[in-house]
Amino acid sequence: MAGAIFLTAVYLAIVSLAESPKHAVELFWQDRFIVTPIIAGFGVQVALYTILKKRLFVPVSSTGASGPLVGAGGATSGVAMIACCVHHVADVLPILGLTAATAFLAQYRIVFMLAGLTTTVIGIMVMLIIILKERRRAIQRLQPALEAL
Repeated sequence: MAGAIFLTAVYLAIVSLAESPKHAVELFWQDRFIVTPIIAGFGVQVALYTILKKRLFVPVSSTGASGPLVGAGGATSGVAMIACCVHHVADVLPILGLTAATAFLAQYRIVFMLAGLTTTVIGIMVMLIIILKERRRAIQRLQPALEAL
């Protein structure tokens, strides 16, 4: 839940600062079909990472690439959701020399959102594979003791 709440708060805060809280809610509602799966997926990914890192439910010997995948998924999703509102601050960006970057992000925001969602799904699959492998190993280690009973 914490990961999903955090990503939602970041999204709403940035859009609110760029425009207004009302616009943030409207934009969230407009893009809800892609933003909601991104947020939910990131929440699941953070939960699975926590299970791996804290060794909850299964004794895990290695967390594999789960940490970098959480970071990549969260960063990509965050940038994608922020890209939709970056064009609102275009008035000051020519001063910074970032007009082209702003236009690019605004134009391809859905592509970035889909990339963020894809990265998140890949991260979830990798962590589930790690958890299932470790669970199988734990069961195999317990098998002789269970057979002795």
